[in-house]
Amino acid sequence: MTLSKSLIHSVKELLPDNLYLTLYHRRRIGRFPKMRNPTTFNEKILRRCLEPDPRFGDLSDKLKVREYVAGKIGSEYLVPLVAEPSVFTRSVFDALPTSFVMKANHGSGFVHLVNDKKETSFEELDAMAQRWLSTDFYAIARERHYRTIERRIFFEELLVGQDGKVPPDLKFHVFNKHPGDPKIFILVIADRFGERPRGDIYDENWNLLDIGMGKYSRSTAPAPRPPNLDALLSVARALASDFEFVRVDLYDHDRIYFGELTFTPGGGMFALHPDRVDYEWGSLM
Repeated sequence: MTLSKSLIHSVKELLPDNLYLTLYHRRRIGRFPKMRNPTTFNEKILRRCLEPDPRFGDLSDKLKVREYVAGKIGSEYLVPLVAEPSVFTRSVFDALPTSFVMKANHGSGFVHLVNDKKETSFEELDAMAQRWLSTDFYAIARERHYRTIERRIFFEELLVGQDGKVPPDLKFHVFNKHPGDPKIFILVIADRFGERPRGDIYDENWNLLDIGMGKYSRSTAPAPRPPNLDALLSVARALASDFEFVRVDLYDHDRIYFGELTFTPGGGMFALHPDRVDYEWGSLM
């Protein structure tokens, strides 16, 4: 079985980007994509993976994007940095506070929460950091703009509520097809680091929509409308104003914090339910 998986992985690495994305889109979405004349949302995201805007690289870098955000809306929206070392060493570990988040800047999923530093060690975190740094995120989904990012490890302040949980991820999908009147869909990821993460999609008036995305399960009841929804929408619009489409990730934790900008969500492989939504969102780009 191990040899079989290794062989499959080697074959995948040999596939050219266009063919790789075509085959995996067929597997995940259920149809072969129209790469030359894309119409669906996922097809247009695939096109971005292959032909990224030159700006996407720096703005997908979780460290470099901080300068862009500070210039657009102010540095007060940035999660405080604890450390951004050129090399992760024991002395860096010793200087970290009791709680923090360790991240890598060059892709998605490189996140580790530390609630109490006494429950981990430098060796454990260093091994994780080295695995992250050795991962070529471009190779995972062939999102070409990630190739230009210089890989770094950094540490942020841990945001947790009174319940001890991190706040929900608020992912604002902002479509700017009509200047001055963007169309926004909000994916709310609750309990992301818990046992049962859930994903629900709302419109900009916080109406729960009958839309599913990827493998996220749906909540049994709508989440309460954020009291500062207008402010969240204003921040999302400001950060998305320079692009035809971008997903703006925010946190609502006593105040609004920026998470990241994502130009190719899901790498063009996030199935939308019902399927017609893939076409509807595609028409907005």
